[in-house]
Amino acid sequence: MSLNAQTLQGSWNQVKGKIRDRWGELTDDELQSARGNVEQLVGLIQRKTGETRSAIESYLDSATSTGAAAIGATTEAMKDYFHSASETVRDTTQDAMESMRAGYEETEEFVRRRPMESLAVCFGAGLIAGVIVTLVMRSK
Repeated sequence: MSLNAQTLQGSWNQVKGKIRDRWGELTDDELQSARGNVEQLVGLIQRKTGETRSAIESYLDSATSTGAAAIGATTEAMKDYFHSASETVRDTTQDAMESMRAGYEETEEFVRRRPMESLAVCFGAGLIAGVIVTLVMRSK
C-alpha cells in the first residue's frame, strides 16, 4: 500500500470528506480517533462496512492522490498569482519612477526658461510655510 500516515494527515480534511461520502455510517468521532493512523482507519472501515482491505486501501490511495493533486494545483495557482502580482508591482513602480522623472525634467526646464518666476514661486511657498509653522508654534 502506498498510502502512509504523512500523506493521510497532509490531506486529512479532503480525505475525511470523501470517506464520509463513501461510507456514511462512519461517525466524525470514529474518523477523528483514527486520524493519521492508516492501519486503524482501514480496520475501522472494514469493521463498519465489511469491505475488503484492498478495496479500502485502493480508495484511500485514490482519495489522497486526488487531494495531493488539488493541493499541488492550488500551490501552482498561488505561485502564478504572486508572480503576476509582483510583475504588476514592478510595472507600477517603474511607471511611477518614469512619471517622477518626467515631472522633474519639466520642472527643471521651467526653471531654466523662467528663472525669476520660479524664484518668486519658491519665495512665496517659503513665506507661506513660515507663516503656517509660526501659527502652529504660537498655538502650543
